[in-house]
Amino acid sequence: MFSKSIRKDNYGYLFIAPFFLIFFIFGLYPIVYSLYLSFTDWDGFGQPVLVGFQNYQRIIGDFFFYKSLFNTLLIWGASVIPQLTVSLILAVILHEKFVKGKSFFRAVFFFPNIVTAASLGLLVGLIFSWQTGSFNQFLMSIGIISDPINWADKPNFMRGLVSSILFWQYFGYSMIIYIAGLQGISKDILEAAEIDGASKVKVFFTITLPLLRPIILFQVVTSIIGGMQIFDQPYTLTDGSGNPDNATLTSVMYLYDTAFTRYQYGYGSAIAFGLFIIIVIFSIISFTTMNLKTKQGKA
Repeated sequence: MFSKSIRKDNYGYLFIAPFFLIFFIFGLYPIVYSLYLSFTDWDGFGQPVLVGFQNYQRIIGDFFFYKSLFNTLLIWGASVIPQLTVSLILAVILHEKFVKGKSFFRAVFFFPNIVTAASLGLLVGLIFSWQTGSFNQFLMSIGIISDPINWADKPNFMRGLVSSILFWQYFGYSMIIYIAGLQGISKDILEAAEIDGASKVKVFFTITLPLLRPIILFQVVTSIIGGMQIFDQPYTLTDGSGNPDNATLTSVMYLYDTAFTRYQYGYGSAIAFGLFIIIVIFSIISFTTMNLKTKQGKA
């Protein structure tokens, strides 16, 4: 009786249709078309010419692709490992009851995430400018250096600078995610462990950290996806050059330069799908590693 009284009109499809239309037009179609372009040679004019797997074969022997991938992984590792570690420590501290002004500190630490990446790159570029940068002016005012230093000519320093920007921008976001995970842990378990005489350090490593593994996995996978797409900060910091000596040339910057500066859209599309495969591989490795640790912990 009740099932017969339910209206089964098709009006509901009208409400969900806009989402699928937008997804197909601006999401699925560009992905499929880019996949098609990756098998072609096209400069943006005329008709694409099918070349098979030549673009993917070209990637295998492309020095600049490997150079950009190395830079990306180096910058990512130097920013994400400290970011996830510091954000976890801050999350644990700000989750404690005795800490006053927790909401204020959470807002302050999260604030850099609101600032756009391009703005941060421009700001840091002005601070470390060779002739007019405030950093050189400060060092000269306290007598550490006598002449301005051209920081943009130091490859390792520039990589570290990009990593520092990424760390500063996203550690607050990671902290909020960790806090949400900590709030999901039952207080009864923690209190029972403390009653049994376990110290806070032991509780953290034997109870809190294992229960946070799903959150840590989420953080690692999302950081891999985001880290492999680093673009705004190094691009604005170096005016798109990737200097010095291509030390800050990331994979997405190389993709952008290939497709939109040299108009090699077919090869640029192949680079995009090459990065997609690399991201999938790293994500699978992270997921598998975390699952193995979880199973070993349960055993």
